[in-house]
This record gives sequence, structure tokens and C-alpha cells, in this order.
Amino acid sequence: MRMKPNDFIFSDAPEPHRIRTKQILKQYPQIRHLIGKNIGTFYAIVFLVAFQLTGAWLLADKSWWWIVGAAYLLGAFADHALFVMIHEATHKLIFKNPVANRLAGILANLPQLFPSAVAFERYHIKHHSFQGVHELDADLPNRWEAKLINNYFIGKVIWFLFYPLFQAFRVARLKEIKPFDGWMALNWAACILFTAGVWYFLGPKAVAFLTLSFFFSVGLHPLGGRWIQEHYLVHGHQETYSYYGPLNKVAFNVGYHNEHHDFPSIPWNKLPQIRRQASGYYDTLHYHTSWTKLFFRFLFDQELSLWSRIVRKNRGKVALTDESKPDAEMNKDERKEVVEVL
Repeated sequence: MRMKPNDFIFSDAPEPHRIRTKQILKQYPQIRHLIGKNIGTFYAIVFLVAFQLTGAWLLADKSWWWIVGAAYLLGAFADHALFVMIHEATHKLIFKNPVANRLAGILANLPQLFPSAVAFERYHIKHHSFQGVHELDADLPNRWEAKLINNYFIGKVIWFLFYPLFQAFRVARLKEIKPFDGWMALNWAACILFTAGVWYFLGPKAVAFLTLSFFFSVGLHPLGGRWIQEHYLVHGHQETYSYYGPLNKVAFNVGYHNEHHDFPSIPWNKLPQIRRQASGYYDTLHYHTSWTKLFFRFLFDQELSLWSRIVRKNRGKVALTDESKPDAEMNKDERKEVVEVL
């Protein structure tokens, strides 16, 4: 009989990425030239929003079989890509202007119907700065959540089905982060008006298509393997994993997760270049090649559960106001040192 896990894995060490960022920049200083913005991401947002709206329009009078099938096979991939676009806006990798990035994130959020872009920005940056710190990292499950789901197949199915709700419940745990402000209000208002407009002009089936696309994109779908891929312990105590499979083509390279954590100031289109230029650091790490395989492994493997995560108390002397730009900050500090010497 297998013993059930009953707690996360504790580490005394600070999160590993800032250390590796410094090592890589010292050995491969040319990587700093990849830091920048990608205006093309905004055009991708416009295309994906139009794609989802067109799908909602075409399915407005179709049977439920068509709506469910289209949401699972097409809408889920578009919504998942929109999550990546929100992620890019969160790291201010589209425009130089921070406000423009936030507005781009809200635009990408509209077809998903559930307002999350601004909240994601607030909590995701802390995930980078304080990876594994349970009081600040919303990517970590609540303890009651991990205990409820545990390592049971049916529990994991329920977790995938209602993943957005479980994420929402985590907010109450993060008491050091400001929960609501005007930007969140704008995000909510925009999504409510957008949903009302789709319902009024296209009807309830169009809204159903967008809603199902949203839940499939983050839940009971092979794409759900991404949430397991990023930080669940499948290979010893390595706490971050990349995915180098074919779905990166339609997911804007979001699988390059170690690379992204090491260099959060580099946009999605240049992440593969990090791996190529510093292959000695990334090819030696365990990585995934199939979200689908990992999705089913997580469901059936009792050795994997929501407890399969690293937690820590060590904040690494990082300020709560940190914006998670260690690569850009190191670049700036080095330039400053050169100027002072001259």
C-alpha cells in the first residue's frame, strides 16, 4: 500500500533562477541582446480575439455537439494562446508603455469572458520573485486544495475541470498583495460588457462556446498538461521544467519555462535562442516533450499529486515591490559599472 503524501517538499535554498541568470550572462553575455519588446504580439492578440469572435458567430445557431467539439478542438487552443498573450503583457514585453501593455492584456482577456488579466499580472510577478513562498506564490495550491484532491484520479479530474475556481480561491492566502484597485475594476467592466454584447448580438450559444473554450484551455484537456509541466516534481527535486514539444508552435513558445524564468525580460519569439546559445545549462535539465503524455501521467500516477511542489521560506532578500526583471537589472548594473570605470 502506498503512503499518501501529506505536505509539500520544503527547501532552505532561495529560488534557483536568479543564480542561473547570473551564471549564464557571465558565460554568454550576448544573450542580453535578446532583451526587448515584440510589437508583433499585439497583432497576434487582435487575430486571436477576432478568431474567437468569428467562431462564436459561426456557432451561434449550431447544435451543442458542434459547440462542444469546436470549443475543445479549436477554441481551447485559441484561448490558451490568449493566456500566453496576457502573460507577455504582464511582463511588459509588447510595448514600452506599461499602460499600453496592461490594456493589451485586457483586450486579450475579453474572449475568455472571466476577468483575470490584471489580477494575473499582480500575482504572476510575485510567482517569479518569490517562487515557492507559499504566502506570495499563487501558482502553489492551497493546503486544503492539495489535501482535498490528493493523489486520486477522480480528485485530479475535478481539479482540472474547475482549475480556474481553485486558482481564484488562492487569492485569499496572499495577504501581502493588494487584492483590488481601479485597473481590476476596468478589467471586470470590460469583460462584463463584452459578454453582454456577445449574448445580445450573437446569443447564448455564442457565449457557451467562449465559456467552454476558456474552461477547456486551462482544464480537462491535453493543454492542461502545461500547468503540471511548469513546476510539478516529476524528476527529483528539480522545480521548474520546460516543454520542447510541437504545441509550442501554437502556444507561442510558452513551454520554454526554465528559459522564461531565467530571462523574464525576453519575449516569447526569442526564448528558443536562449536554449540554443546556452544549451549546456538547459539540455542537462529534465524537460518534457508531450503535454498529452504528462496530462495522462498526472491523472493516473499516484506518485504525483498537488503536494508534488517545492515550498520555501527563503525570500532571497527580494523586496516585495520587485518587478521580476533580474536579467534586465543585471544588464543595467553592469552598464553602470562600465560607465563608472570610464
